[in-house]
Amino acid sequence: MDDARVREFEESLWVGDADHYRERIDPQCVMVVPAKPFAMTGAQAIEAVASTPRWSEIDLRDLAIVRPEEGLIVIAYHARARRGEESYEAHCTSTLRRRGHDDWTVVQHSQMVPLARFDG
Repeated sequence: MDDARVREFEESLWVGDADHYRERIDPQCVMVVPAKPFAMTGAQAIEAVASTPRWSEIDLRDLAIVRPEEGLIVIAYHARARRGEESYEAHCTSTLRRRGHDDWTVVQHSQMVPLARFDG
């Protein structure tokens, strides 16, 4: 999958309907999001995200895409999403695994909300 299709794939997970999401999230997926229950696996991850309202707009920035081995793609990016007046911003990673010809699923996804200020 070339970089443009990787971007399209990831964008579709933010704006696509619940059925599309269920098709593209692997049953073995591990997911971490900045809301309870925070860490999820498999069906729990699929249902948690599939049952939330989808975003109407998504802007992925600063994409880093690597292919550590055949059939595996790792991406990192900064997401800015919107639906109506609501907006959301996060730094994300996803790992895609190829199941077959042009058949990819997400096996890992994480989101980190940017800190407004670091007091380290």
